[in-house]
Amino acid sequence: MTRGAQRTGRVAVIGGAGFIGSHLTDRLVNDGYATRIVDSLEPLVHPGGQPPAYLNPQAEFIRQDVRDRDGLHRAMHGTETIFYLAGAVGVGDSMYKIRHYAEANVLGAANLLDILANEKHSVRKVVLASTVTVYGEGKYSCPRHGIVFPDIRVNGPVAADQRAARWEPRCPAKTSSSPCAEQLAPLPIEETKPLAPLSIYAATKRAQEELFLTVGRAYGIPIVVLRYFNVYGSRQAVSNPYTGVAKIFAADFASGKSPLLYEDGLQTRDFVHVSDVVEANLLALEKPQADGEIFNVGSGRATTILEACQAVGRLFPNSPAVESSQQFRAGDVRHSVANIFKIQNRLDFRPQTFFPACIEDVLPASESPAAAESSSVAHDAMAQRGLIS
Repeated sequence: MTRGAQRTGRVAVIGGAGFIGSHLTDRLVNDGYATRIVDSLEPLVHPGGQPPAYLNPQAEFIRQDVRDRDGLHRAMHGTETIFYLAGAVGVGDSMYKIRHYAEANVLGAANLLDILANEKHSVRKVVLASTVTVYGEGKYSCPRHGIVFPDIRVNGPVAADQRAARWEPRCPAKTSSSPCAEQLAPLPIEETKPLAPLSIYAATKRAQEELFLTVGRAYGIPIVVLRYFNVYGSRQAVSNPYTGVAKIFAADFASGKSPLLYEDGLQTRDFVHVSDVVEANLLALEKPQADGEIFNVGSGRATTILEACQAVGRLFPNSPAVESSQQFRAGDVRHSVANIFKIQNRLDFRPQTFFPACIEDVLPASESPAAAESSSVAHDAMAQRGLIS
């Protein structure tokens, strides 16, 4: 079918007014899908509770909170495919907004699935947006013990390492006399890695995955789970202090502040551009070999947080020097990079944009001083609760 030709079946993007959802909506409309946006316009993401100016006018819009089951049922009427991107996002504040995250992420998902199980509907496929955070700490190699998954960086000898600013994980394998404690080499994470959520947010996303896949298997509804790594691009909400780290860096630099880097800044992440994430969603929709599967969505390349911060800083003349804080934030992992072999092999996914390409996409709305201030408020809230040391 040629691009722009009308495709059959209505598509609903639940959470479609947000960062990734709005870009996905644009692509769906452009590709000829009749598209409906369902979004609650959460004030933290959409100050004032108003639809953003970038919302695609060719898409139908319904304002609806997923925690309202009856309203969600009405909003789903006539849709054949659902992209589910709704919910609360963020590692840090999830650790003290526990009920909010459980309601937004677990209750909201349960409402959708309860509708699919108990009501008349036309849904034929669901694509769920999940997250790298479900993995917890990454995958590593020990020169003595091979593949290992290190201890959570909170208790025992791990905490002693933090106090001594030794940030790299050590081998947890037991020998006859003591733990191995060799320094580890990070490896890309594949979808089969054991899950070990380190935050309430991550725990709710793991619950979402299991709920969706269980209901999908039981009722014969194809479910595709996409685990996003660190997505960057335009339209990220600077009013939300738990938005993408590149956007936070841009807000700090724009206000003349030096961004806060935890640990030594040498922890690594996989930055994937939103355009590649949208492509992964379209492949998940259109390819039946995606059904019932979980896929990483990343670039497959590692970037240190310090490198990311410096790349953003180069966009600002006379930006302040960047220094690491040597502080540890609960819920953070040391290294996290995607193994994308599965999505490449099964769905022919090929990332097109590699960080720092298109880094200027984080700039358009980043000049607000309130944006930079919100990240400081978030840091202080965590510190007051003993979540930063």
